[in-house]
Amino acid sequence: MEKKKFLVVFIFILTLVLASCGNRESKEIIGIEPGAGVMQATNKALEEYENLADWKLIESSSAAMASELEKAIKKEKPIVVTGWSPHWKFAKFDLKFLDDPKGIYGEAESIETFARKGLKDDLPGAYTVLDNFYWEASDMEEVMVAIHDGADPEEAAEKWIENNSDKVAKWVEGAEKGNGEKVTLVYVAWDTEIASTHVIGKVLENHGYDVVLRQLDAGPMFTAIANGDADAMVAAWLPLTHASYLEEYGSQMESLGVNLEGAKTGLVVPSYMDVNSIEDLK
Repeated sequence: MEKKKFLVVFIFILTLVLASCGNRESKEIIGIEPGAGVMQATNKALEEYENLADWKLIESSSAAMASELEKAIKKEKPIVVTGWSPHWKFAKFDLKFLDDPKGIYGEAESIETFARKGLKDDLPGAYTVLDNFYWEASDMEEVMVAIHDGADPEEAAEKWIENNSDKVAKWVEGAEKGNGEKVTLVYVAWDTEIASTHVIGKVLENHGYDVVLRQLDAGPMFTAIANGDADAMVAAWLPLTHASYLEEYGSQMESLGVNLEGAKTGLVVPSYMDVNSIEDLK
């Protein structure tokens, strides 16, 4: 009798725990690195949208977020992630951004190029290439998909350059060739910036420069350019994602303008989920 009573209690407690876990998992937003602008915006969304009051933002990394998304899609499970476009996941999966009636995530963003002050005088050829650098989201996604499918980033960059010589010719137009001078590019470990930095780095290398790529978190990336510890980056998402860093370091860097337009951030779900707006999340 005691054994039976214990078993009933145990099953009851286990049921509550599993129910609790299931509820928690259904009300999680899988995020990326805590310092990213999309994470700051999502924390604000949790405050602004009443229906998200009991939701939780999970800090992870862009790679971990993509892995969780891929696993959920294979099982057709519901999942909400912080997302941005361009990204290989939009070329690989059928996804959608959730409408954002309160405008927490802002309008479409641009990805911009910044250089340390003095680069134009020190390395005018490299400066010109970086200043000319501009491509489309479809170009970036082509490189990202190749990397995701197993190609080494350098190999993916080389192949894209080989297949897009007309675009690359415009980037190097008017740029004097280097003579082995060192150029240090910094970037964050996002699929977008891995793609763009390896491509422009390979173009500079082919144009006569000794290129060093350094992966950093967002804050140190801006700091490195501002302090002159690195020469340039092609990885600033504006006006929202990296706004706080631009406010702090913008006056200590030189803006070379937009290198990609139409970037977007927000909450992303698989298209099979019957939600279209952040307000639909319960």
